[in-house]
Amino acid sequence: MAYVDFIMRLHQSTKRDYIQRVKSHDKAACAEVAIQYGKDYWDGDRRFGYGGYRYDGRWRPVAEAMTKHYGLKPGARILDVGCGKGFLLYEFTQVVPGAVVSGIDLSPYAVANAKEEVKPFLSVGNAVKLPFPDKTFDFVVSVTTFHNLYNFELKPAVQEVERVGRRGKHIIVESYRNEREKANLLYWQLTCRAFHTPKEWEWLLAEFGYTGDYSYIVFE
Repeated sequence: MAYVDFIMRLHQSTKRDYIQRVKSHDKAACAEVAIQYGKDYWDGDRRFGYGGYRYDGRWRPVAEAMTKHYGLKPGARILDVGCGKGFLLYEFTQVVPGAVVSGIDLSPYAVANAKEEVKPFLSVGNAVKLPFPDKTFDFVVSVTTFHNLYNFELKPAVQEVERVGRRGKHIIVESYRNEREKANLLYWQLTCRAFHTPKEWEWLLAEFGYTGDYSYIVFE
């Protein structure tokens, strides 16, 4: 297992006012709406989540970097666990000739409003039980999803990634490296259940038998 960063530059391109997040609205009430992962979370007001999650090409460099790093070949089978609207998967179809993509997300709204080109390949489901045979995929990726699971869900979810993946795997989570980043994460997050430092994530993933790579975003 190795730390390989593909996403921090993209994450840092968004400016966030952490204090305002908790001063402007009832943060707990906003979180109650967010964890339903419906229209408000994806395409509603910013206080409930993304504030409008629309395709803008920002995931293309991530797909390109992952494709190069993991040596994905034409026709590679790729799974995104927590795929949202499928934007990253769409980029894989543009970067990897003949890519066979699959995505799964807890949100029926996200799947129903996914990018049209990949919508037929997405399904609603839970990371703790993936509906695919063993060793189906050449690459399994999960972007900022696993920290939204409860502690007792993490082990089966990680082991499902291991089960369905036959080559590269990469899990990206939210984390914190110091007390300031922990405070900012608590101010900003709406759906996070598992709050761990990078070393704790490394330990957990290793304990669960994970053999892929990982990275994290922090709220500086």
